[in-house]
Amino acid sequence: MIERLEISGVHFKIEPKLHDYVVKKIGKLDQYMSRHSKKSAHAEVRLKEVTIRGKKQATCEVVLHLPNEVFDTKETTINMFAAIDIVETKLKTRLKKYKEVHEHPFKLRRRIMSRLRRKQSREA
Repeated sequence: MIERLEISGVHFKIEPKLHDYVVKKIGKLDQYMSRHSKKSAHAEVRLKEVTIRGKKQATCEVVLHLPNEVFDTKETTINMFAAIDIVETKLKTRLKKYKEVHEHPFKLRRRIMSRLRRKQSREA
């Protein structure tokens, strides 16, 4: 679970049901992060409802602060829950790419070191 999760509503009050849904969806994105980035991850969620020409529009904006990177994702739909789902999906794909880029050298180093240790133990 992302420890620092700030949820704010713009021009409307956030219901407990909506708050729990955001915590469930956005809070669990830490499983797509590397270990070192989980510790300092911080998410800001802004939910906004606007009526334009008689139509309601719900906007969900998430700013995710990670080491060396800030992800800003925004989606506008008719339903707030749908906007949260779409933002979650977008962030998942971006976090998977971030993890591949930032975790790869560490895994490669571990793999090489384990092979060297095996060779040394065979020779001895």
